[in-house]
Amino acid sequence: MSERPLSERPLDLGWIRVFEAVGRLGSLTMAARELGLSQPAVSYTMRMLEEQLGTPLLLRGHRGSTLAPPGQTLYRAAAAAVGELDIAARAIRRMNRRPVVRLFTDYGFASFWMMPRVAAFRRVRPDTEVHVIASASTDPRGDDAEDVAVLFGARTDFPAHATQLLEERVVPVCGPRFAARHQLGTEPGRIGALPLLHLESTPRPRWFGWADWFAANGLARQPSSNDLSLNTYGLVVQAAIADQGVALGWAGLIDGALADGTLVAIGPPLVRADHGYWLRPGPDPSPAACDLIDWIEREMRADRDAADS
Repeated sequence: MSERPLSERPLDLGWIRVFEAVGRLGSLTMAARELGLSQPAVSYTMRMLEEQLGTPLLLRGHRGSTLAPPGQTLYRAAAAAVGELDIAARAIRRMNRRPVVRLFTDYGFASFWMMPRVAAFRRVRPDTEVHVIASASTDPRGDDAEDVAVLFGARTDFPAHATQLLEERVVPVCGPRFAARHQLGTEPGRIGALPLLHLESTPRPRWFGWADWFAANGLARQPSSNDLSLNTYGLVVQAAIADQGVALGWAGLIDGALADGTLVAIGPPLVRADHGYWLRPGPDPSPAACDLIDWIEREMRADRDAADS
């Protein structure tokens, strides 16, 4: 039985991406560069393909290569096949990859609430990676890039489907040695004579400041050169623990420090029920993102139950 001619044998599919790149770019050299191959290797592949089909596929010129009519017919099929194969490959890679959930929030919530609990979520969902993206921005770039956002603000700042996790409740706090040294109890008037720690904000702050706390308690207090302003809430808390002054402590963020005695409350709280932290799901959340949302809400309920008991 005689061997079938090369031009009649079934096609070797290894050529398909090379031909698609040559047809799309109109250049053997550019196709080689895109594919990470040598130009002679691409030329050889094209010559072998033309031998198999028994007809020229390219019209070669000084300024590049254009598709001959048979090449145009083959290119339409090759381009469609490459596109479908690439889509399938991406889908397969996603199937084999661990689910990733992006949580967009501010530095305070990331440092004091989420990060101490990440290990607990991993125990519940060991197959899911959580990427915590902390920023001073009030919104994740406005491009719906997050899977879950936990942001601070008023009810009117968020869509109807957002869920309030924490109401805004602040209380003056400092280190226990600082409180003992200055004989601080719960008398608000004494706090005004001490260095205050401020969280820097915009001209229209979204959260309580010291001026709000003094006004609510019927006190007047002018800025002092002994005060210290810091640009992240983590630094404010660290300065309070280091006995640098008195800070406003947000409920939900400094609960652990109050529980273990690292910080002590030294004045009455100030509450604003329609402000606080809100959870906003991203568009079309994945099953892994829904699991994270459910877990955060359960943890918040457990925290509230523990505080009420």
